Amino acid sequence: MNITQDKVVELDYKLTVDGEVIDQSEPGEPLTYLHGHSNIIPGLEKALEGKTAGDVLQVTVQPEEGYGERDEDNTDELDRADFDDDIEVGATYYAQSEDGSVIPFTVLTVDGEKVTVDFNPPLAGMTLNFDVKVLTVRDATSEELDHGHAHAAGAHDHE
Repeated sequence: MNITQDKVVELDYKLTVDGEVIDQSEPGEPLTYLHGHSNIIPGLEKALEGKTAGDVLQVTVQPEEGYGERDEDNTDELDRADFDDDIEVGATYYAQSEDGSVIPFTVLTVDGEKVTVDFNPPLAGMTLNFDVKVLTVRDATSEELDHGHAHAAGAHDHE
């Protein structure tokens, strides 16, 4: 079975940037996603189109098909009082926007009562290198299609 729209795909992967391993699936814990529903970055999804179980590929994804280019204006200065705990430079924190969505950001510097933060995704502007092995490809269930994402084997509960 080929990877096409509305197929559920299980794959093992390793992501490297400039030769450094950034992320990888754990043995026996593959990444499972619903193809064609923007569950993974566009460049990787395009490369997997048409592949089948057992295929092994190396994919290089440029920033425009990954996490986008860095926007140097997408930083801000927050008050130290906005944080509950100790602030760690380089750590990711989460803010809630006015519409209720959660926005991740990274702390760049702490200077007295001012904290400079970056709202760019940590991998923005970077070329991503994936080593991928397709493990399984199957038809999505009607529930998965309704939800817009794959469900892992076993129970799935939206509370």
